[in-house]
Amino acid sequence: MTDTAGIAGDRIRTIVERVEQLEDEIKDLMEAKKEVFLEAKSDGLDVKILKEIIKLRKQDKDERDEHETLLDVYLRAMDAPTPAPVAQAA
Repeated sequence: MTDTAGIAGDRIRTIVERVEQLEDEIKDLMEAKKEVFLEAKSDGLDVKILKEIIKLRKQDKDERDEHETLLDVYLRAMDAPTPAPVAQAA
């Protein structure tokens, strides 16, 4: 016989069942979210852009401003002419 050393089996079972219930609810919510995006797509909306808007709305203004500034700097850096390599002395 295995000694459970005072482990409360009922409490463990309750916690496991609660987590399983939450996982089922998350699955249902993810399916509902998918359906909303399909609805948006059928209305002619770009789902990728909607997801970007949702991501941006989660950020605070300072974080969003920093992101936009870095994005602008990186894009301008890519468009800037590459300096010619410096000739080395022989």
